[in-house]
Amino acid sequence: MADALVSIVLERLASVLEQQVTLEVGVGSEVDNLNSTLQSIRAVLADAEKRQFSEELVKVWLERLKDISYQMDDVVDGWNTALLELQIAAEHPSIPKISSWLPSPYVYFKQVLLRCDIALQIKDIRKQLDAIANERNQFNFVSSSTIQQPHRRTTSSVIDVSQFCGRDADIDVIIDKLLGGSSQESSSLYIISIVGMGGIGKTTLAQLAYNDDRVKAYFHERMWVCVSDPFDPMRISRAILEALQKESSGFHELEDVQQKICTLIADKKFLLVLDDVWTENYELWEQVESSLKGGAPGSRILVTTRNENVSTMMGTTYKHPLGELSKEQCWSLFSNIAFYGRSREKVEELENIGRKIADKCSGLPLAAKVLGSLMRLKDNKEDWESILNNEIWQLAVIEKHLSTPLLLSYYDLSPAVKRCFSYCAVFPKDQIISKDGLIKLWMANSYLNSRGSIEMEKTGGDYFEDLVSRSLFQDFRRDDEGNIISCKMHDIVHDLAQSLTKNECFILEIDDEKEVRMASSFQKARHATLISAGRVGFPSTIHNMKYLHTLFAAGMVNLDPTAQRPPPNLFKHLVCLRALDLSVNNFFGELPWNLGKLIHLRYLNLSNNETLTELPETICDLYNLQTLDVSRCSLVETLPQGMRKLINLRHLELDGSGVFELPKGIGKLTSLRTLTYFRIIGDVCKIGELKNLNSLRGGLLISGIDNVKDAEEAGEAELKNKKHLHHLVLRGFRRLGSAASKGVTEALQPHQNLKSLSISDYDAATELPRWIAASSLAQLKKLEIVYCAQVTCLPPLGELPLLEILRIEGMKRLKYVGGEFLGSLPTAFPVLKHLSFKHMVKWEKWEVKGEEEERRSVMPYLHSLTTYNCPKLESLPERLLQITTLQELNILFSPTLQDRYHEETGRIGPKYLTSREVIELLLN
Repeated sequence: MADALVSIVLERLASVLEQQVTLEVGVGSEVDNLNSTLQSIRAVLADAEKRQFSEELVKVWLERLKDISYQMDDVVDGWNTALLELQIAAEHPSIPKISSWLPSPYVYFKQVLLRCDIALQIKDIRKQLDAIANERNQFNFVSSSTIQQPHRRTTSSVIDVSQFCGRDADIDVIIDKLLGGSSQESSSLYIISIVGMGGIGKTTLAQLAYNDDRVKAYFHERMWVCVSDPFDPMRISRAILEALQKESSGFHELEDVQQKICTLIADKKFLLVLDDVWTENYELWEQVESSLKGGAPGSRILVTTRNENVSTMMGTTYKHPLGELSKEQCWSLFSNIAFYGRSREKVEELENIGRKIADKCSGLPLAAKVLGSLMRLKDNKEDWESILNNEIWQLAVIEKHLSTPLLLSYYDLSPAVKRCFSYCAVFPKDQIISKDGLIKLWMANSYLNSRGSIEMEKTGGDYFEDLVSRSLFQDFRRDDEGNIISCKMHDIVHDLAQSLTKNECFILEIDDEKEVRMASSFQKARHATLISAGRVGFPSTIHNMKYLHTLFAAGMVNLDPTAQRPPPNLFKHLVCLRALDLSVNNFFGELPWNLGKLIHLRYLNLSNNETLTELPETICDLYNLQTLDVSRCSLVETLPQGMRKLINLRHLELDGSGVFELPKGIGKLTSLRTLTYFRIIGDVCKIGELKNLNSLRGGLLISGIDNVKDAEEAGEAELKNKKHLHHLVLRGFRRLGSAASKGVTEALQPHQNLKSLSISDYDAATELPRWIAASSLAQLKKLEIVYCAQVTCLPPLGELPLLEILRIEGMKRLKYVGGEFLGSLPTAFPVLKHLSFKHMVKWEKWEVKGEEEERRSVMPYLHSLTTYNCPKLESLPERLLQITTLQELNILFSPTLQDRYHEETGRIGPKYLTSREVIELLLN
């Protein structure tokens, strides 16, 4: 990790030299000497980081090096920010940051002062670094130039190791107990405890049982709560209630929460998993237990814990001790991962070494998964022998049998990925970590320096996948396309990250006692997360942590009117902040004006603030800002007018906010990657502002299109040049005439990479734009055409080669759909899965017939077909009812169809479908 910090500083120092700080006498040589000293120190860091776990003096030396590296980074970042401020002042003379009446010599004078200031700071740092460099000689570190670098295997995909457990017999026992008979049924709770040491697989076993199809079918309600330490009855009860309600709870009193739980589980069989319980305090457990006794017979509570005393205290009905895997089970788990995708010859070559490595896992599933994932990246025998004989196995570290495999995987990471991994210590245990959010935080802390033309976000994605491939992340949530959107860390992997960032990353559970201690205990913290039960409030001493780079104060919801509110001068002292998260927070109606003093800030998350009403104009002085998130801040209706100064802004998150219009000049923010919607409003926000925003990614909603004058103005958006935009919504054509509507829409043709398109309120034009065709949108997977009232004929949408979802709604004049809808290719709609027609009030006929249609394949993979409010439609095409993949047929508020298929139910049966059981027929 120190290696990564030093690397960041070296890159920063190079930028200082490029910006001609050398005009200040002596600074150039100081920077050169700093650079040289850092290079020599970096050469021994690989050895130093390995030895820190067995040599306390080495650990102290590394802590001092990290501290001075942070100082250097702050100094150089301050210099770069000052130069950026001067640049923006020159480009925007009307903006009174540096008054426009000041003559140009003022700017020159300020540059001279800046150089003098950085010169003094660099000289001071140089003295401290020289002392650290001299001390390294006493340790006789081995230079990395003499350490063999491992060869890395390139893999084609990430293996999901969650499918490998090695606990089949244990799973069967737990499921049998969950679904067992009535011999133990009584008024008392039936509690099953899985007991075992850390990393033994307790949570994995509980997850497999919880997600078993038989278990899902047996219980009316299932809830999963991570308990951890401390055991907070209010937090746990609220988590149970939110799992039952499938939404956040508005209750603030424990009694209210528990009464609601009692109501929701009354006479229902429920399964509650309490994962990772530590407390032995019965009084705390009793506060939770009391609300769980009203379930139906057959209800179960499944507990995982490392401590047998916890199991006894909770009144366990059945205790399941989980021991180490057998030697063969451990080998099976390890080899399934390590040899995944390898040839038989390669497996035979590496098996003997692999068995010796697997033996070092000591029967622990987590160790086997981590080591297996590491060895999967190694392709030759020499690399495997290097791991087997690595000196780390000899280190006397805590929980050696587990820490050693984790350390081996950690040391195999590149310096940059090590830094990204260790940063995750700032998250509380068992927290769901958003992939995109994590990458933005890495970026804010300068861990993702650009690699040539490669985007920082792409670099962050690569680093994330590297950590996934090594089993350092788990419990993934994925989107519809299978991409990971969030993850968690195993608590022991989290322990490793915390041990690597001791005195650097802190998770602070705020109470009155800790409020006092914060004044002195955490002054040198760099990253901190505040957790409050809502009674203590915002800690007044937070400003003492003046070196913070990251502050998470998310979820600081004030449940007590007397609780401490944030001090007005909160941001005055936190001048080093790079990332600030104040989401899900009700302490702020308005943000303090001095937020603009956080000149290093790159990430600002204000999402889900129910009381926030506006953003201060000073936010536009945050020239380094990369991410601004005000999503779901419903009371925030405007953005500051000076937003055009935020030239480094990459992600502007506005979903669910009250922001109605974007400020003039938003088109100057050419670094934007995320802009979720764009509303066109006369001269205030014209569509031409989109012209140069060609880095936009993901999705964009454009509304108010009827404020565009003509096709020429629409063309100024140049949507065709936005090749990274994959999802587009065009809305609001209603006030345009027929000719204007058609011309404007034709000019809004997107790039051919588009995957999802929605057009709505397209009332005037009689036909859809010509570019909705296979030649223009070959990558399109989803198409929605909504409330296009004057359209009378559908284009050949069947020619779109990748279209999977088609929704057509509100075509009030369309009467006939025939062969023109299918197109002319041999297979019409070759991959379409979901087809929906709604509010087609004049639609009478839908035909798929004729010689040409008979020779072609039509919708061969259709899964669901819906008609809703199609009152005049007489029948469905016979050929569609013969499709064997059809699983759902929904006919709603379409009386003619309902009468036809209700009377002829036999027509929708074995003659046309493979089985009556495979179709869901819904007739309203």
